[in-house]
Amino acid sequence: MGDGDKAGSIEQGLARALARIGLPGPEEITRLTGGATMESWRFSTAGEVFVLRRAPSLDFMKDRPFGHGTEAAIIRAARQAGVTAPEVILNLEASDGIGSGFVMRALPGTPDPRAILAMEQPGRILTEVARDLARIHSLGRGDVPPDVPEIDYREGVNALRLQFEEAGGDRPIIALGLRWLLDNIPQREEPVLNHGDYRLGNILCEDSHLTGVLDWELAHFGDPHEDLAFGCMAVWRFARYDRPALGLGSLDDYFAAYETESGRKVDPARFRFWTIYRTIWWALGCLKMAAYWRSGEDRMLERVVISRRTSEQELDLLMLLEQDAPEEERARRVILPDMSCIYLGEASQPEMATAIAEWLDTLKDKLTGHDRFQLAVARNALGMIAREADLLPASRDLLLAEALLAGEKSLASPQLLAELKAMAIEKLSADVPKYPALRAARQKWIGEH
Repeated sequence: MGDGDKAGSIEQGLARALARIGLPGPEEITRLTGGATMESWRFSTAGEVFVLRRAPSLDFMKDRPFGHGTEAAIIRAARQAGVTAPEVILNLEASDGIGSGFVMRALPGTPDPRAILAMEQPGRILTEVARDLARIHSLGRGDVPPDVPEIDYREGVNALRLQFEEAGGDRPIIALGLRWLLDNIPQREEPVLNHGDYRLGNILCEDSHLTGVLDWELAHFGDPHEDLAFGCMAVWRFARYDRPALGLGSLDDYFAAYETESGRKVDPARFRFWTIYRTIWWALGCLKMAAYWRSGEDRMLERVVISRRTSEQELDLLMLLEQDAPEEERARRVILPDMSCIYLGEASQPEMATAIAEWLDTLKDKLTGHDRFQLAVARNALGMIAREADLLPASRDLLLAEALLAGEKSLASPQLLAELKAMAIEKLSADVPKYPALRAARQKWIGEH
């Protein structure tokens, strides 16, 4: 079903839902871009603008820790605590016939990371981000529904290990990271409410001010350092790899602002643990996207493309872990194979993929909204196919992964770190060659400028 057909179906269901609170039916329904798991639809009614957040079916929610009713209650509690969270005006009901979800009053600002990073006062946004996180972390068990889960650190690491094994257990860099987690689990800290997905892409900003915090579906109780670390991952800094705090500024400024607002001291060791934990979590989350697609459960194009972003996290993970290697291994030369390939005669597979991508580019002005976004995703997928045909990186090695996970090999093993560095660079060069951390890694590891 295309976005146009969906909009017609959603319009009828929304009209039923809005009638319950005395509002007329929706107008100008448009699907917002992004949203690999949930859909967001913008519409107007009674002279105001709202956003519907929904899952396409009730079955889609069956394996989640809590439903949209709890998510909406968390948002309401956060808003009451002074967080720049949206105002939820109603929850969908089964009789509305459009799945599970809720409606929020639209907030000003843009979620576009690049637009936010280009604003004049990123430091001010960072201070407001730290303020909002501190307010989220002030919420206790009595403030939210009882089904909001608490993460047990060791159970969380074991769950990642199980997920890794279910995905083949053959990625040496992820295995190395899992071994590190198992060896460095911190003591439990008094849990606080975590947003769970606090990063660029899930916040709104306007005129160098934070105007909204979105996407609360991963909220849980746990270590506050987890929330602090997640938004600082390299993948969520986008073009500003040089600004380690959400792409907006320095960690020192970020921690100072958070400590002032929360009265809680930031522990760098715990921050590092959760940065590594969440990097592995997202690497495995990317892998799982392909499994969703293969199962037929969700054939969304974005899922297969996101699955290839595992290589971003593998490189980020190795850059986080290498500081534990002996100096002689960190200094060892990284040798990359010759990736050049010249084709003669009939068109090659990468040339055909490139030709299709160039043709799709001619259609972008004919599409709008989510369809235009999907076209960009399709072009990215074709680019991956073209590059991988020239380069088939040996990123899978079951025996090496098992040895690393068992602790039989480590970063102290001669030549291993250099080999993993070459593996990470090759794979990411095929998958996402414009990833900012790749340039930093090439400069650091092979002296490329």
